[in-house]
Amino acid sequence: MSTRPTDKHGGHAGVAGGGQDPARRPITITRLQEKKALGEPIVMITAYDYPSATVVDEAGVDLVLVGDSAAMVVLGYPNTTPVSMDEMVILASAVRRGLKHPLLIGDMPFGSYEASNEQAIKNAQRFVKEAGCDAVKLERGGASAERARAIVESGIPVMGHIGLTPQNAVQLGGYRAQGRTAAAAKAVIEEALELQAAGCFAIVLECVPSELADALMPLLGVPAIGIGAGPQTDGQVLVYHDLLGIWDGRPAKFVRQYADVRHQMVNGVTAFAKDVRSRAYPAPEHEYEMSPDEASQLAEWARDHVASLHEFLAD
Repeated sequence: MSTRPTDKHGGHAGVAGGGQDPARRPITITRLQEKKALGEPIVMITAYDYPSATVVDEAGVDLVLVGDSAAMVVLGYPNTTPVSMDEMVILASAVRRGLKHPLLIGDMPFGSYEASNEQAIKNAQRFVKEAGCDAVKLERGGASAERARAIVESGIPVMGHIGLTPQNAVQLGGYRAQGRTAAAAKAVIEEALELQAAGCFAIVLECVPSELADALMPLLGVPAIGIGAGPQTDGQVLVYHDLLGIWDGRPAKFVRQYADVRHQMVNGVTAFAKDVRSRAYPAPEHEYEMSPDEASQLAEWARDHVASLHEFLAD
């Protein structure tokens, strides 16, 4: 096809606020703890392939999650539960090849860790060995805290996820805010503390009232990454396709769209189709040429072969 190989990614000038800083250090779990201690906001985003990985790396984000949201925004499933470990490993491997600086986290899909600690460790190891992830993420407390502890004790860092956990959204009553009563909020906070005690290096807090986050933050010694949890968490995460306006589904209340990429993509492809149908593309500047002598020889050869073909058909 028309793409050309590159020796490395990130060869272009960085965007405002990010960019390729030669002095930029790769993000580690220790560095995340330093950021929390210093009050430096942590930036996390999802990515699902090599191009998106190079973009978020160049933009200067800290954490990249290969989220099971890929099930919907990349693979076209109706929700997150159908996506498999094999699919997630393929996506994570592509993202790994595009990253230099952010910490890479693989999202454990539904059915990949619930059955036993052994299952959880085996699939976490796949993310590390096959895809090159630095850590994994799993949802909920309770039994998941036990799985998280087992994975951590096997030597793999784990990020927890509480509040709205899409893998069991049906059980939670749909995609809706969690912890909106005092009792429900206490339950969410207890899950966070369970995950912290299990050794999680960070916890995603999704779609909960700001008051819940206010109550939780003084109790957490690890970074909390919010998504619809208010501004007081240690960092924020959004889905790549949501913040860039690529996904055409209904956005959640907490999403701020920073670009309208899908509109530009549709316009670009529409313009290409129009030019092809009107023969405006390709134009002369897109053509390759032969020397006049070589072109003359080719034309003479073609005329002779056309004449021979006509004689054959006439016979």
